[in-house]
Amino acid sequence: MAPIAKLNDVVDVVTLKKSIGTNSNIQESGERVRLAARSGTYTKQTSGAAPTYVQANLIVLPSRYADDFRLLCRRNPVPCPLLAESEGIGKWNQLKSWIEGLTGDEMAKNVDLRHDFPKYMVYQDGVLTKSHCLNVEAEWTEDHVAFLIGCSYSFESALVAAGLVPAHMVHGRNVPMYRTSIPLAPAGAFRYSTYVVSMRPYRRKDIDRVRDITRPYVATHGEPIDWGWDAVTRLGIKDICRPEYGETPVTADGSPFAGSLGTGDEEIVPVFWGCGVTPQEAVRRAGLKGTVIGHAPGYMLVLDARDWNIILKS
Repeated sequence: MAPIAKLNDVVDVVTLKKSIGTNSNIQESGERVRLAARSGTYTKQTSGAAPTYVQANLIVLPSRYADDFRLLCRRNPVPCPLLAESEGIGKWNQLKSWIEGLTGDEMAKNVDLRHDFPKYMVYQDGVLTKSHCLNVEAEWTEDHVAFLIGCSYSFESALVAAGLVPAHMVHGRNVPMYRTSIPLAPAGAFRYSTYVVSMRPYRRKDIDRVRDITRPYVATHGEPIDWGWDAVTRLGIKDICRPEYGETPVTADGSPFAGSLGTGDEEIVPVFWGCGVTPQEAVRRAGLKGTVIGHAPGYMLVLDARDWNIILKS
């Protein structure tokens, strides 16, 4: 990954705060989205929800795998940037922050990890047994440890502020996500797994700006790991039109994104980021014993921390 650029060179935090604060249409907060999910009234994907509030992926593991997972995150910080974990074994209502300068309460104070994601996935012995369920209260045990992984939805507000609105946001869709052949560095029980990536189409001439804007968000995957049509082959993606997670890709005008569009600098090409669904892929590949819980891809936890908190402390 390229060196992190100076913050002021790529993201004007003051302007970003001002533009969000003066937008009368933006009334959501992280807590409001969590409470709505908890009550069952918010059940949709969260791209664009509560702009500038940090979003997080989830993986909940039997405690015997916790140390291995922390090591997995340290060895694979791009697809698995660790934001926080449950304060203790079995705790679902208090967080321990992994972001320097942010406490667990500053990350999210009023939180219930069993209910506050709009939808969940449940695995038993590495096999998916429940998909897109509304809560996991019945599955949660006193032996579980939860981990929150940074989500690329968190930098979408900065892209929007720069006029680089991701196509899936224009149409209220979930971002497409793909399995790849890029190996993860192994850690304990987590072996033989690969990256999952998210994809947003952009014109070639905009890619440098997209890279610059997202690069400081290292706590939520940072800049793209690859781009262009050749990247589909390099990453081992089977079919750009058939993502394993999320929704099929579209362009800004809503047409299917299935091949080369435009020419030269105007050509629209796929741009790929590390994705926080990677831990679920690792669980599946490792066949972990016991009950493992994850978020439904695209249905994130919206935190109290703001984008600029994460940028400034990354």
